Amino acid sequence: MLTARYLLRALRFCSSAPCPRHKPSAKLSVRDALRAQNPSGERVKVQAFPIKYKERHPLEYMRQYPHLRCRTNVLSSILRVRSEATAAIHSFFKDSGFVHIHTPIITSNDCEGAGELFQVEPSSKIKLPEENFFNVPAFLTVSGQLHLEVMSGAFTQVFTFGPTFRAENSQTRRHLAEFYMVEAEISFVKSLQDLMQVMEELFKATTVTVLSNCPEDVELCHKFIAPGQKDRLEHMLKNNFLIISYTEAVEILKQASQNFTFTPEWGIDLQTEHEKYLLKHCGNIPVFIINYPLALKPFYMRDNEDGPQHTVAAVDLLVPGVGELFGGSLREERYHVLEQRLARLGLKEAYQWYLDLRQFGSVPHGGFGMGFERYLQCILGVENIKDVIPFPRFTHSCLL
Repeated sequence: MLTARYLLRALRFCSSAPCPRHKPSAKLSVRDALRAQNPSGERVKVQAFPIKYKERHPLEYMRQYPHLRCRTNVLSSILRVRSEATAAIHSFFKDSGFVHIHTPIITSNDCEGAGELFQVEPSSKIKLPEENFFNVPAFLTVSGQLHLEVMSGAFTQVFTFGPTFRAENSQTRRHLAEFYMVEAEISFVKSLQDLMQVMEELFKATTVTVLSNCPEDVELCHKFIAPGQKDRLEHMLKNNFLIISYTEAVEILKQASQNFTFTPEWGIDLQTEHEKYLLKHCGNIPVFIINYPLALKPFYMRDNEDGPQHTVAAVDLLVPGVGELFGGSLREERYHVLEQRLARLGLKEAYQWYLDLRQFGSVPHGGFGMGFERYLQCILGVENIKDVIPFPRFTHSCLL
C-alpha cells in the first residue's frame, strides 16, 4: 500500500514537470536563397542547376558536367554496376586460383608496337634536354601483358586490372585515351581452346553476378537507354560462343550481298562494319575469330607455322553492339623463333629481357585482355564508351 502511494506521487511529479524545449532548427527556403546577399549588401546571382531532374537529358548533354552527372539516376546506376562488375571480376579470378599483380603504369615498353603512346616527362625544366628522368624514354602503359608474362613464370596464373592509355586521335564511340583493362596470363596453356574457355567463363560469370546483385540498376539502363537489351543479353548468356577462323571470316564477308566501305581481303584487318556483319551472320551470338595473319599481330604471338598464309595463334572475341571485346593469343615460348622475329624487327636489344624469360626456362603459355568499359557497354546497352566511365578522357577533352 505504501509502495503504491510513493509510485502515485512520482507519476504526478513527472506529469507536472515541464518538457525540455528544443531550440528551433534553422530553415532556409529556396526563395531566401535566391535573395541571398554578400557582405557588401549586393544581391548574389544564383546559377540554376544545369541538370533538370524531371527532364530526361541525353547522355551526350551530361558529359559536359562530369562533376554533376553522377547525381542523376542513370549515371549513378551505371557506376554502381561498374563497381559490382569490378568486384565480380576479382572474385572470378580469386576463385579460379589467380594471383593479382599490380603492373606498373609507367613503363619503358610498348606492348602493342603501335606507337600510340603518352610519353612521361617531369613538368619542371630542371633536367637537361638530352637527359631522361628515368635514363630511358618512359611512357604510360598500353598494356600490362609483358609484365604479367614475367609473373606467370612464378605464379602460373596471374591477372591485373587497371588503367591503360592510348594516344589515339579518335572520337569514336568505342575509344578512350584512358580506360581500364582486365588482363590475364596462364602458364601451361597449349591451345587457344583453353584460353577461350576462360574468356567465356569470365564474361558469363561476371554478368550473372552483376544481374543478380544489382537488378534494379541494370533494369533502369535497359528500360531507359537500351530497350530490348535484356533479351539480347540473355541470348548471349544461354548460348555457347561460336568459333571461326580469320580465313573463314574473310570468306563469309566476300560472299556477302552487302557492299562494304572497306573491301574484305585476306591479310587486311577486320573493320567495324565487318564485325557487325559477322555477328549478324552468326545470329548475334558472341563469336571467337582465331588464327590471324602474322603480319597483323605483335611479335609475341605464337607462330602457327602453317605454310604460305602464315598465321599466329591469336583470338579476338566479338560481341553484339560493341565488336571486339577480348583479344588474346598463345605466346611464342620458343627461344630461337622469338629471337629471329625480334632480330627482323630490330627489337632484339630492347627486348633482351623478354628473351631471357625463354632462355632461363619457360613453358607454353598464353593470355588475354578485356576492355572493361566495352564490357559495360555490352551488358548495359550503352552506345558510347564515354558514358560508362566516371571521368572520360579523350581527344581534346580532359575535364577535371
